Amino acid sequence: MNGAENLLHTLVQSGVEVCFANPGTSEMELVSAIGNSADMRAILCLFEGVASGAADGYGRMKEKPALTLLHLSSGFANSMANQHNAMRAHVPVVNMVGDHASYHLQYDSPLTADVAAHARLPSAWVRVAQSANDLALAGAQAVQAAMQGSGKIATFIAPANHAWEAASEAVPPLPRPAREQVAREIINDTLTLLHNGKSTTLFLGGHALREDSLLAAGRIAAACGIRLLCETFPARLQRGAGRVKVERLAYFSEQAVAQLQSVEQLILVGAKAPVAFFAYPGKPSWLAPDHCTIHTLVDVDQDICSALHTLAQALGATAAPVLTAEAPAMPAPSGALTTMAIGQSVSTFMPEQAIVSDEANTCGMTLFPLTENAPAHDWLNLTGGAIGQGLPLALGAAIACPERKVIALQADGSALYTLQALWTMAREQTDVTVVLLNNRSYAILNVELARVGAGLGNAKTLSMLSLSQPDINWVELSTGMGVAATRACSAEEFHAQFADAMASKGPRLIEAMVVQQMPDELLRHPGLRAVIPTPGSHPGHRAGIHRDDGNNCGSRIKSRGWMSNLSATQPAQG
Repeated sequence: MNGAENLLHTLVQSGVEVCFANPGTSEMELVSAIGNSADMRAILCLFEGVASGAADGYGRMKEKPALTLLHLSSGFANSMANQHNAMRAHVPVVNMVGDHASYHLQYDSPLTADVAAHARLPSAWVRVAQSANDLALAGAQAVQAAMQGSGKIATFIAPANHAWEAASEAVPPLPRPAREQVAREIINDTLTLLHNGKSTTLFLGGHALREDSLLAAGRIAAACGIRLLCETFPARLQRGAGRVKVERLAYFSEQAVAQLQSVEQLILVGAKAPVAFFAYPGKPSWLAPDHCTIHTLVDVDQDICSALHTLAQALGATAAPVLTAEAPAMPAPSGALTTMAIGQSVSTFMPEQAIVSDEANTCGMTLFPLTENAPAHDWLNLTGGAIGQGLPLALGAAIACPERKVIALQADGSALYTLQALWTMAREQTDVTVVLLNNRSYAILNVELARVGAGLGNAKTLSMLSLSQPDINWVELSTGMGVAATRACSAEEFHAQFADAMASKGPRLIEAMVVQQMPDELLRHPGLRAVIPTPGSHPGHRAGIHRDDGNNCGSRIKSRGWMSNLSATQPAQG
């Protein structure tokens, strides 16, 4: 065998089954080896950010790494945003990055750069293979490194000549590392806190939000009369009817501070202490109150489930946890296509054990609570905050769990970063329904403009937050990528189209022309209306009746963009 063939044999023996690939010339021997392997599934991605995001989604659901195949430092750089998200999600990923032949580097050809330096930014482990025989060992070590703790990004670099040169040494799979157990004294310290009568909250993240861990946390909460709170953007939250009810920490720092103001003891379970997502003038970055004691029961890389069950047993916590009730029967929504209407339809028709990829951004503030009582499902969030994750994440989750329906709640602005994922969804015939929430605006940035105190938005400023002129036709984009698409302009249309998508298999996109409703908490923000455009005030918010040209929705939609329908009715100070 050559080095590439020896490597592929080792990766397969190590349990790696899927490769999300975007190769170049330096990786042709690796491509050939993958093509000749009966046990490695090859999935072409048209952009490296799709490959890394798909590997993230796969790792979140499968709890083992997929392989990415990337081309040199520039290819790795293109994957970097979703590498960052995967790093923040504590997901196992193995990156295989080709490089020039080791003897060719001295000539500094145009694509030469420091691959290892790029890889170190999101990776916990990086290694350059030193020979054809060493290439397989590097692959085995990468898999082992990726499975450390909750999951890590491990990157190995394959010089082209080491892939084509002969290799003679077989490399067996390396043992999977065991999760570290929490020391008994930490359990005892936590018991002391739970018995002192102070207002206490368990702050959950990582594997604490899986069903088995949540049952233990729920019993602890019921026994001690304490509160369960989770990270704002957990990597994977198992929620819905019949599962333990968990409150989510608010995104906006003012709301998060209010949520935490009465907490005297915050016990961290697979999570860091809560901090604001961004800095704002005059607002705190540290969200817990000054008087609050912060105690770590278990960190994200330790055995979280075992720690919670041990603590529950030590407490004698046998009381039933508070479970989420089933959604009550409701009439079908009608009228304007608001986020309330969309959330009601999604909750109604979501099948049991669906997987939701949430990059709804501003719309997600409404959609998340509205789906709380839907049938039991997994909710995947934009953990690292780098937009362009939602579509690739849904793709990877669908590859990992082909028997489960995947729903991508996707904002229009961030979808444009990685829309190539639609093509791969079509090629692989994944069972993904994309709900494309089209408000033709980077809506959250209109809010952040006021919150940061950056001044009033003039036409030039607001043009940088608008996704209009020209309007983007997602039905045509999706159809062109091979994914069947429809457009919904009313609650009735969306209700019928989403029901049909849930009843059928295969990739589908629904372009939801959403009339966005501002959450009440945003209406209370002083000065916010100063940057919420009224109809006609900038290109993304045109007034009047739209002609029905197949791209707009005719007379049913009066205006576009962030909350232009409310701007005339809401008081200036909320």
